[in-house]
Amino acid sequence: MTVYDIDRLVLTPHDIDLSRSPLAGHLDAETYVLGAFNPALTRLPNGNLAIFVRIAEALRHPIADGHIRAIRWDDGRYVLDPWPLDIVDTADPRKFLIHGGRWRVMALTSLSWILPIELTPDGLGIVAVHYDKAIAPQGSFQCYGVEDARVSKVGDRWLMTTCSVSPERHSTTLYSSTNGLDFRFEDIVLDHQNKDMLIFEGLIGGQYWAQTRPLGDLYFTYPPGSEWRGGPSINLATSPDALHWKPHRKPGIRPHAQTLHTARMGGGTPPILTDRGWLTLWHGVEPHEVVGIYRTYWSILDRDDPAKVVTTEHAPLLEAAPALTAPLDELMYVRDVVFTTGIADAGDHVVVASGEADLACRITHIPKRHFGL
Repeated sequence: MTVYDIDRLVLTPHDIDLSRSPLAGHLDAETYVLGAFNPALTRLPNGNLAIFVRIAEALRHPIADGHIRAIRWDDGRYVLDPWPLDIVDTADPRKFLIHGGRWRVMALTSLSWILPIELTPDGLGIVAVHYDKAIAPQGSFQCYGVEDARVSKVGDRWLMTTCSVSPERHSTTLYSSTNGLDFRFEDIVLDHQNKDMLIFEGLIGGQYWAQTRPLGDLYFTYPPGSEWRGGPSINLATSPDALHWKPHRKPGIRPHAQTLHTARMGGGTPPILTDRGWLTLWHGVEPHEVVGIYRTYWSILDRDDPAKVVTTEHAPLLEAAPALTAPLDELMYVRDVVFTTGIADAGDHVVVASGEADLACRITHIPKRHFGL
């Protein structure tokens, strides 16, 4: 039984004009849109919605002359780095692993940038595509791309977190705006691999709060019989200014031991304040083949202590929707993935934005009564 009223794709790779890409004119090689997905979402002052879409721009033919090539930003231009095929693993079309070292080291066959797109107030129609406001690499710490924006409105400012990818670090970077569309780079705010930093849409005790999800190669187990499972989980952090963050001592949302559906988890949408507390949508990943099965879940956190979960639902809120992507089947490269990344209040329902199959942008209207609101 579905929980939503409206559910559709609003943007696909076919809608992107790469002649207006930040990479246009830089490379002596054809590129294409591997995916237009994982959209941040916010309400603009004029009442329209805006999504901030990750555009993964890939080489049409990454392999040439016995080499596989990676796209890299280099001091204001974009270049191709060739790697000999005999030292790489090319099983995944999105990336390749480089053999010969003790650590897992990889490069990408695409480079991501963020495209702001203005939508109608219900999120179902495109008003304007703002190529002139695109967010692209501007420093060596993001030379392999800017990925997976999340946008929160706190007071009269919009705050955007992104993942910046480079050999130097896999960091979280912060941008800010006074109008919800024109964003200015602020700084690196987390200096470790963290794919899901979400700033709460409001202060708690005068402090900024955020959900984080640090990654590593090693996790410690909970004791036998615990209700929790060790592994990637949602942590919390606080800040006086949204730039300098301190990890919170108490853990956030953790994987339950009784299910593999959320064996790995991470944040989805910036928490928004409701009468019941902070509503947060997050993703759980069930181990399956290479990528896993991504589903969306929800919880409500205590309004004064977000480390306390007031209520949660173990059944998924959203699952991958093959019927939506059926017309794009020739473009599909992963399946069983819905990755929810934005939420906006719309009266008696919320508008939810997701990346579908790492390919397209999905908008879903979910009645607030489903959350007990």
